[in-house]
Amino acid sequence: MTEKVKENQRQRAPSKRSLATRERIYDAAEQLFSERGFEGASIRDIARAADVQGALVNHHGGSKEALFATVVTRRAQELARLRQDALALAKTEGPLTLRRILTCFIAPFIDKTLNGGAAWSAYGRLIAHVSSDVRWQHIAQRCFDPTVRVFLAEIAAILPESSQQKISTHFVFMVSAMLSLCTSRWRIAGLADSARPQDAAGDLAADLTAHLLAFCEAGFRS
Repeated sequence: MTEKVKENQRQRAPSKRSLATRERIYDAAEQLFSERGFEGASIRDIARAADVQGALVNHHGGSKEALFATVVTRRAQELARLRQDALALAKTEGPLTLRRILTCFIAPFIDKTLNGGAAWSAYGRLIAHVSSDVRWQHIAQRCFDPTVRVFLAEIAAILPESSQQKISTHFVFMVSAMLSLCTSRWRIAGLADSARPQDAAGDLAADLTAHLLAFCEAGFRS
C-alpha cells in the first residue's frame, strides 16, 4: 500500500469527535422516536436534544426515514446475537423444550430493556412502534426476521402437529405481549394497585419473564 493511499484512508476515516457526535445524534433520535413516534420527532427536535446543528443530523443520519432505520438497526445485531447464543447454549444442555426455546427468545430482550439502562428501555419502546406500523415492515424483515425464522423452525420441531400458520400467529401474539412489558408495565402496576420498589428491578424482570413465558407456552400448546 502506497503512502498516498494510506494518507487518503486517514483523511476519509471519521475522527473520534465525529463518531461521538454521530452516536449522540443516534441516541437522541432513539429517545425521541421511542417517546413520540416517527411523526412526533422532528429533525429540529433531534438536533436540539443532541446539541448539534440540524445540518449535522442530516449529515450523519441522512433523511428522517434513513435515520429511523439506522436507529432501529443499531441494536438489532446485538439482540440477535444474544438470542442465538442463548439458543446454542440451550442445545448443549440437553433436548430443547418449548419453554426453553421461548426463554431464549424472550429473556434477552426483557433483561436488556428492563436492566440495560435508559437507552435499551427506549429501544424496546421503539421496536413496539416498528412492530405496530406496516410501513416499517421492511425494517422488521431485515433486522428481526432472520432470527425469528430460526426460532420458528425450532418451535415447529417441538410441535410437529401445528401448522406453520398457527405457529407464526402465536409467535406474533408472543412478541406483542413481550413488547407490552416495555410500554405498559405502568398499566400492570395500576391494575394490581401496587408498585415494585426500584431496588427490586431484577426480581421484577424475573417475575414478568416467568409470567410471560407461562402465558405464551400455554398459547402455543392450546
